Amino acid sequence: MREINEDACLDQSELGRWAVADGMGGHAVGDVASRIVIDELKRLAAPVSMKAFLADARAHLQAANRLLREEAARRQVQRIGSTVVALLACDRFCGYVWAGDSRLYLLRDGQLRQLTRDHSQVEALKSLGVITDEEARHHPAQHMITRAVGATDLLELDDDAIEVADGDIFLLCSDGLSNEIGEDDMLSVLSTAAHGNAPDQLVSLALERGGRDNITAVVVRAEDPHAADKTLLNPAP
Repeated sequence: MREINEDACLDQSELGRWAVADGMGGHAVGDVASRIVIDELKRLAAPVSMKAFLADARAHLQAANRLLREEAARRQVQRIGSTVVALLACDRFCGYVWAGDSRLYLLRDGQLRQLTRDHSQVEALKSLGVITDEEARHHPAQHMITRAVGATDLLELDDDAIEVADGDIFLLCSDGLSNEIGEDDMLSVLSTAAHGNAPDQLVSLALERGGRDNITAVVVRAEDPHAADKTLLNPAP
């Protein structure tokens, strides 16, 4: 429903990296911001370890932060920013790094859980028990984030890592998806849809529920077809 798509995503399955970035709504050139973030993540070096992969991602996101601060100064605007969530695969592990409210979910053994925690005012209210998850999805402050690439001179990032199991399904998404559909709907689609159709089905469902923002979904499934030492991560086409 928006004329400009301020979301951008990365799908480099052969290199074990995926990402979603969402340019900050209401700010100048959000589409430029998300593209700069994704372009930096495209430049990641081949990993030698999960720790090194995460460190490289953090360094490139810091570089994106500097570029966006410089671009904002050049355009004489207060800020040009973007959220980001990135998933990185190395050996039997996945690392993830994020800033803002773009999310990463994991479906394992029929259970869906959110791996990231939003950097937002609404998340702070949820953590205090002031509002429920359902109330958070429709809260007036749902778009007010507390961290983003380009928002401040010092970029704060969170990261973590997890050992991957055969059959794990990861969902990376912008808040255009998570603000429209709940985890029950996500679980239903990810559990029943053919792998390659899951992203389109998730986006279509979010559009049916209102589609008030740009919507991006990237679905990645872990497969170990030969029961070998290494689990391979293959994204939806």
